[in-house]
Amino acid sequence: MKNVWEEAQYNLQKAADTMGLAPEITERLLTPMRFTEFTIPVRMDDGSKKMFTAYRSWHQNATGPTKDGTRVRPGLTPEEIKALSLFMSIKHAVAGIPAGGGKGGIKADPSKLSEGEYERLIRGFMRRLAPKGAFVDVPGADIGTDTRAMAWMLDEYEQMAGFHSPAAVNDKPFGLGGSRGGFEATGWGVAACADRAAGQMGLTKSRVVIQGFGQVGSITAQSLFESGYKIIAVSDVYGAVANAAGLDIPALMKHVESTGKVVGFSGGQAAEAAALLETDCDILIPAAVQDVITEANADKIKAKLIVEAANAPTTPGADEILLKKGKFIVPDVVANCGGAVVCDFERTQGLSNDYWSLEKVREKLQERIVAAFDEAKAKGEECGVPMRQGAWINALSKIRDAINWRGWC
Repeated sequence: MKNVWEEAQYNLQKAADTMGLAPEITERLLTPMRFTEFTIPVRMDDGSKKMFTAYRSWHQNATGPTKDGTRVRPGLTPEEIKALSLFMSIKHAVAGIPAGGGKGGIKADPSKLSEGEYERLIRGFMRRLAPKGAFVDVPGADIGTDTRAMAWMLDEYEQMAGFHSPAAVNDKPFGLGGSRGGFEATGWGVAACADRAAGQMGLTKSRVVIQGFGQVGSITAQSLFESGYKIIAVSDVYGAVANAAGLDIPALMKHVESTGKVVGFSGGQAAEAAALLETDCDILIPAAVQDVITEANADKIKAKLIVEAANAPTTPGADEILLKKGKFIVPDVVANCGGAVVCDFERTQGLSNDYWSLEKVREKLQERIVAAFDEAKAKGEECGVPMRQGAWINALSKIRDAINWRGWC
């Protein structure tokens, strides 16, 4: 497939065909209900003015207000944003969240911007986007944005609106109405899914390999380590480190905090990052980027359980190979929906002005993510299809019902 948008459409069409979804609903969901491309003029520090291209995709709002992330990276494409908005529709439905799918982005390299330039870019995005608030469209963070950027977005929105509205933007600092546990949410959810599947497969406290040791990968590793799993290898963009006896994850996290990379960690040996996915292990967690498990390496993967922490890490062709080999795959739309769940918690807290403890957030996230896992797996078994299709069918059933109730088709 050419890009992640085609992969997303492929998964939707496959599930739609299996469940017999009405053609007019399938057609409606194969294209975002609205997509916009716009430019942001930014005054640079040297006095010049530079134009940046930005996007926002609203996939569907039958199930509730559209939300989430804002991605900032130099190679950003419209197709990527469309795909991510579709994924958000599915993740929200999978997790029982009353929201549609939204995603935004800016084609820019944050590392090449000064703090002032970056702030002007983010604020300019919000002004040009002109979102309509917590009950319509809620932006959030993604690659290239963080709590600081979300604070600027919220401030810009409130300046335009003329009133305080903490629920209008997700992933913001706790002091501005954010939720505790937002940073850890996706990693906690991935770990919960891995543990749920491992328990059913007799792989509890077994050997784990994690590709990607950023925010999601590191929190996943920490959570599984605390639960007694043996993390035998991890990688990042700089390299990989392994220890057959198990890595000391808290020590590794301190090493990464001080050096910025897993390479050089004294508690393990240097490993070949390119071959990490093929490591002999029980559980494999791709937590980096899309399309890392392909037709070229799928047959070499030894793990019995694959938990997709990244978005679309497995190509459709590789998926078929893995399933034929008897591998069990927890799909991305289930495994990494923990962030979406806590964003929903954040909106609820902002609207009610009732902010929860970290323990309450984690407890409620655990309940929601396990329910999402169980529903998707059960739907797959009911329909005689893999869990990935089960998750999409489960989600599309909920979206279909909302569309029909509204009389849109």
